[in-house]
Amino acid sequence: MISKKLIDLGVLALRQKNSRGSFKPHLALRFKDRDGKLRMFSVDTTRSPKKCIQPDAYLITHAHSDHHGKSAMLSERALCSEKTALALELRHDREYTGRTFRLGESIDVGGVRVRTYPTGHTVGSAAFFWENEVGTKILVTGDVKDASALPSCDVLITEANYGDPSDPSCHFEDDPESLKRALFENGFENNFENGGVAFGAYDFGKAQRTVELLRGFGYGGVIRMASKGRALTGHMLEEAGSLAGLEEDGSGVFVVPPWDLGKLPSNIKKYVLTCRTDYPYPNIRISDHLDAGGLEAMVRKIDPEVAVIYHPGGPRPGRFSEHLNSLGIDSISLDRIGNVLSNEFS
Repeated sequence: MISKKLIDLGVLALRQKNSRGSFKPHLALRFKDRDGKLRMFSVDTTRSPKKCIQPDAYLITHAHSDHHGKSAMLSERALCSEKTALALELRHDREYTGRTFRLGESIDVGGVRVRTYPTGHTVGSAAFFWENEVGTKILVTGDVKDASALPSCDVLITEANYGDPSDPSCHFEDDPESLKRALFENGFENNFENGGVAFGAYDFGKAQRTVELLRGFGYGGVIRMASKGRALTGHMLEEAGSLAGLEEDGSGVFVVPPWDLGKLPSNIKKYVLTCRTDYPYPNIRISDHLDAGGLEAMVRKIDPEVAVIYHPGGPRPGRFSEHLNSLGIDSISLDRIGNVLSNEFS
């Protein structure tokens, strides 16, 4: 069994229960360090009360809410990049109380040397890599857009947001040329005298990618954003350029959450930057994730002995895991992990 193979590699992947008996989000990894001491790293999960069993570290791969940094950031055992810590503070108006690193640095966690790598998913998103007592190389990626920097490993803990090979919506290529065309065709060259153009993008992650792309196309003017997206972009990007609020002028270039597009004037041409097709506006394919083919290529490149698929909820982790198994790559999804560690008093 694949879970037995993990144990042979010196790794126990498990789901934790809280004091109410329900599963905490995502998973934890138990292993022995080089000195033979038992360790536990929790991955993208909520913080446990101090009276309960505590991990050696809460690994926060990035600041999206479905990776539960809002909770884990309150623990001194939290570990994330400097940019992720800043994003968490800006998004949730709380002080981050854990440890931070710059992407690419190594950090010591109780004698375990943890290396970090960029994943390109959001500004500051990070993968974590370490070795256990028997030399097993363990890699936790979180969500991934660019896997080029990730190292090979023996045990891979990764995502499957678009990991269902049978779903046509899980196969796509980014289309930055359409974004560029929308910018130029809707008034860039005449200073948007007839209105302008708006791009629907989530405040954290997609909005910063959009601003980077627009600046890369040569647009140096003002980009108008809602307050949360503007604060995140201004603090997270070193070359964000001139940003302004929505209230200052009714024309130009806008980057707002998709659900706010309808609040903008009717003379603004509107698009949604997504690979989904269920919005009432034209979509431009810009994603913060690898598609099914990209995820498969990533796993082949990393070449693990076992892959554990832990994110998102729903059937996609299981389907991606089944696909990897069909390719001869041993894999197990979170819903098939039966080991449970209670967070009751130890």
